[in-house]
Amino acid sequence: MARNTQVAADHHAPPITQILARFVATHPSRGWSDAVEHEAHRTFLNWAGCAAGAATHEAMQAALAAVQMLQPAPQATILGRAERVDMAGAALLNGISSHTFDFDDTHLKTIIHPAGPVASAALALAEHVGASGRALIDALVLGIDVSCRMGNLMYPEHYDRGWHITGSTGTLGAAAACARLLGLDEQRTAMALGIAASQPVGLREQFGTMTKPFHPGGAARAGLLSALLAKQGFTASPRALEAPRGYAQVVSTKCAWNEATDELGERFEISFNTYKPFACGIVIHPSIDACVQLRERGVKPDEVERIELKVHSLVLELTGKKEPADGLQGKFSVYHGCAAGLIFGRAGEPEYADDIVTRADVVALRRKVVATVDDAIDEAAADVTAVLRDGRRIHVFVEHAIGSMQKPMSDAALEAKFAGQAEPVLGAARTAALIAGCRRVGAMPDVRELATLARP
Repeated sequence: MARNTQVAADHHAPPITQILARFVATHPSRGWSDAVEHEAHRTFLNWAGCAAGAATHEAMQAALAAVQMLQPAPQATILGRAERVDMAGAALLNGISSHTFDFDDTHLKTIIHPAGPVASAALALAEHVGASGRALIDALVLGIDVSCRMGNLMYPEHYDRGWHITGSTGTLGAAAACARLLGLDEQRTAMALGIAASQPVGLREQFGTMTKPFHPGGAARAGLLSALLAKQGFTASPRALEAPRGYAQVVSTKCAWNEATDELGERFEISFNTYKPFACGIVIHPSIDACVQLRERGVKPDEVERIELKVHSLVLELTGKKEPADGLQGKFSVYHGCAAGLIFGRAGEPEYADDIVTRADVVALRRKVVATVDDAIDEAAADVTAVLRDGRRIHVFVEHAIGSMQKPMSDAALEAKFAGQAEPVLGAARTAALIAGCRRVGAMPDVRELATLARP
């Protein structure tokens, strides 16, 4: 009886499909502050660097080979590669590459990586239709707002039940961005969101495999297709997001409807985007940051008896792999992250190479990490003590890691991160030109200029 009462009560959900569609279709171009505009360019630059940097990874080689079996027309660019494919294939492939190294942006309130699905879909479509950079940035801001607002509405319950929230909300954000680029009206934008609502992508069971980065790629492709279908008059439920048997209530029991609409058009979720200095799950970052600080304080790996690590239970739930067998698994090991931070003083993509994750001294140090759960510690913090062979105890508490909202990466640090990823793929000169292009993409008359810079 209670179950039926709940469904009946949920009929009073606000019409968020229509509200968000009206917002996406009618919000003024560049209708936000300079700070939001700057963050949009930072988000795009970080995404492009991540995508180009992973262009030659084995996951991308396999995915490209699969896409090419479909004999795609050369409509759009794959960042960091000479090949061109159809725009849906490019959305898929750039979404995969942008998330392969786990180095992409994070909306900390929901742990969504918003640019992967949204930018991948938007750039592929924008390149094919010859859209301006202004139109691309507008679509990026609005698409990310839709995906993150839907995430706010459902997190953490949706994530806790096993959905990879980046993919499951990214489909909606990608659809919104592409609907905006296509100039769809309010009703057809609502249809695009409705079509996308039937295509949530991503299960957390896939973490540590190539299918995890497939999620933002699959979401990008699904969102793009949703907008193309809507443009041609394909229909969906006008209440697809909020209905009792619609998206939000099927994939989550938490439906904080106000989170989708509060301050809509005034507060932009891209303002709360953060960027990773370390190429792994965000919950490991405080532990790595602490171990880097220990190294800076003179702690040497061969002096360590053990590392006492206290973290929130979520950290070990997500990243508790004690014996990662390869680089992908290493990204879900707080033990490896601590070892990398202390041995190398960093945890970029090279520190997650297979041969580093299995290197004898790295393995030996990570086995000295003793992790315990303390839920009095925030999910975004870490308490780390190095116990040395001579009996000394050196303690570091990280309340906010580098890369957080409280300690954001600078523009210069973001560009250095971009260069570190892209130069092995594109070369130094091409990488510098692409960074400059990303900085000014909002002013480009045609984004195909940027797409050209992104190819070797």
